[in-house]
Amino acid sequence: MNAVPDITLNNGVKIPQLGFGTFQIPPADTREATLTALEIGYRHIDTAQMYGNEKEVGQAVRDSGLDRDDIFVTSKLNNPFHDPADAHAAFDQSLVDLGLGHLDLFLIHWPQAGIGKFVETWKALEEIYRSGRVRAIGVSNFQPNHLRRIMDGSVVVPAINQIEVHPYLIQDEVRAFDTEQGIATEAWAPIAKGKVLTDPVIVRIANDVGRTPAQVALRWALQRGDIVFPKSVTRARVEENFGLFDFELSDADIAEISALNRDERTGPHPDQVNG
Repeated sequence: MNAVPDITLNNGVKIPQLGFGTFQIPPADTREATLTALEIGYRHIDTAQMYGNEKEVGQAVRDSGLDRDDIFVTSKLNNPFHDPADAHAAFDQSLVDLGLGHLDLFLIHWPQAGIGKFVETWKALEEIYRSGRVRAIGVSNFQPNHLRRIMDGSVVVPAINQIEVHPYLIQDEVRAFDTEQGIATEAWAPIAKGKVLTDPVIVRIANDVGRTPAQVALRWALQRGDIVFPKSVTRARVEENFGLFDFELSDADIAEISALNRDERTGPHPDQVNG
């Protein structure tokens, strides 16, 4: 088994740098896919209320035979629940659905900047954090201006900012701000939903190092210091995505891949999501 390194968050909690994502995995397939990932060696599972598969993720963790404390589980607050009372109730429901007793990380899924409640929502997450039912709290899809508002109006600095990052959207400005504030960056859509896998530069580098284009794109993200969690329901692909820690890309490779940036998103801009 490849040893997955840990990233130490700003509150001392450790998170595996490679995880298994469950976005767009149907609930009927989630338990089996998550069990497969855990069998292969993943110890970090990313889900969300919005995905509709928390129950199946929790079932897989319980059925895995692994110690609960050895598995890092993330979920995220769904957009309709930004009112503080709703955020508390939604978190409570996640704990019920997951059936795991506690969460390792809980994120605000989108800032919903046009609605403008996310500072109040963050204060609710701080209360949940202080209750001891979650080991760390953070945000997802937040821009530096959103993060500044949170940090100006609250006590706890987010541990994580989960944003779209891949070779066509390198997000260096947001990542640099995260680093300055002690916030770890997680990269969602790390292969741009497959778009980067046929890029000639990535294909050539993959041939040079004897790896697949997906492995090269994921390794690029890891070497830049991001936390990644690719998603697949195919065992061979889940195994492939786990094989990232017995090779390295050169500095020249990293620079060449970063130069592919187009500021091209596969999902919406955070300021456009308000519901």
